[in-house]
This record gives sequence, C-alpha cells and structure tokens, in this order.
Amino acid sequence: MSLTLYFHPLASFCHKALIALYENDTPFEPHIVDLGDAAQRAAFLAMWPIGKFPVLRDDATAQIVPESSIIIEYLARHYPGAVKLLPADADLAREVRSRDRFYDLHVHDPMQKIVGDKLRPEGMHDPHGVEHAKERLRIAYGMIEADMPTKTWAMGDAFSMADCAAAPALFYADKVVPVADAHPHVAAYLHRLMQRPSYARVLAEAQPYFALFPG
Repeated sequence: MSLTLYFHPLASFCHKALIALYENDTPFEPHIVDLGDAAQRAAFLAMWPIGKFPVLRDDATAQIVPESSIIIEYLARHYPGAVKLLPADADLAREVRSRDRFYDLHVHDPMQKIVGDKLRPEGMHDPHGVEHAKERLRIAYGMIEADMPTKTWAMGDAFSMADCAAAPALFYADKVVPVADAHPHVAAYLHRLMQRPSYARVLAEAQPYFALFPG
C-alpha cells in the first residue's frame, strides 16, 4: 500500500481528506499522530516542519503532499475513482475550487478562530476577534442559504471537492454558531452531508475523540 495519511480523527481538515479517500474506497494506511506525544510530534515535524494535518505520503512517487485541497487534487490525478470530485471541464473545476476556497476561508477559518479562543489560557482570550469570527460565519451562512434552495450538493447534483470542504466546516461551525431555524437550507445541506456514507464513516471514527472538543 503506497499511500499513508498522517492525521488526527478530531481535526476538521483531516475530515475533508478522509471523505475524499472514502468516496472512492482509495486504499491507504491511516497513521494517527498524537502531537502531545514528544516522539510522535518530532517524527511528524521531521516529515512536515509546518506541523499541520493532514499530510499524505505516497511511497510510489516519493511525494509528500500536504494540505487537504491539494491532497484531494493529487488523488484525483494519480488515484482516480468513480466519484469525480474535481470535474474534467476547466470551468466547472474552477467553480468547484471557488466553493472549496469559500468553505475553507469563510466557514472553516472563522470556526477555528472561535474554537482556538476556547483553548487560550485565562486572560488571553480575544472577545473582539471571536465576535468578528461569529459575524463572518453568519454572513457565510446567509450566502449558503441563498445558494442551496434548489441544490443537493454544492455544485448541484454531483458530489465534489466543495462538499468535502463543506462537511467538516459546517459540522464544527454549527457547534459554535448554530445554523438554527434562520438557515433551513443550510441545516438541510448539513444533514445531507452527515448522512453521506463517506462522512458518516468519518464521524463514526471520530466519535471517541469528540469529548476533547472544547465546549
């Protein structure tokens, strides 16, 4: 087996890469890294000094592939499957990348700001930054609400890389700024994402670790 994914089951961007792997039943070796363990942390940093998950190692090509979107594109190029997470059509692929960036930058990023603030020591919190992040999420929710009434997935009928990004972003964002009744189409979309077999599997595997999620 040439592919190894270095990840943690609780990490939201790892969910994104795992969804892509599970969508196409791509064979890989899962390697959970505990950054709290000095030896595991040192070994991971030796491979990828940035120290962020996920990272894919491909022994067949001697490639180290970091970052969830790049991992998904790498899999689409070198290990394609029945589910085309990135369309062959250049214009459609650009739209998928645009939505992928939207969920990473405007849902995932502010969610992580809020969660990260919960982990700060007493006296080091950033209430202004948290309120700004919450407002960013509310704006993003409104945009998704307007975009999703007639769609099953982010691009319409076809599940794509954009949905891989949306699933963990919305799942965790809903924990800190609930989607609630004001965004029924967002709530319905999140429900569909959680019912998708690939993400349902990711969530089931993460279940033992959810107690570590702050708040």
